[in-house]
Amino acid sequence: MSKKSVSVLLFAGLALWGAALLAKPVDVTGDWEMTVQSPRGERTMKISFVQTGESLEVKMEGFQGEEIKGTGKIKDNEIEWTFSVNGPQGEMSITNKGKVDGDTMTGTVSLGEMGDMEWTAKRVKQ
Repeated sequence: MSKKSVSVLLFAGLALWGAALLAKPVDVTGDWEMTVQSPRGERTMKISFVQTGESLEVKMEGFQGEEIKGTGKIKDNEIEWTFSVNGPQGEMSITNKGKVDGDTMTGTVSLGEMGDMEWTAKRVKQ
């Protein structure tokens, strides 16, 4: 490999490394509006995140208006949180996984034996 090729590769590597260092970490702290595609149609609810590093505290409005609390994590643009609800068959753990893209998110909520549903969320502007 020529000196010119090595120089070009070194420069490209340094540029990518520099861009990674300058990338702003994702911060989802604040209020969001989440829409779930359920078998009964679209359901929209309020959700609030408090992010500390990669840890999340989550407060959601349930389908019957009750407040649901959960915890989760965020790494790069991957987000995940879990909460529990009481239903006719007892307590059920619900896991949300998705990707953050600026002021929007998309993902899937897993309802165990009841299957999965798609969701979207957008940040509520203050």
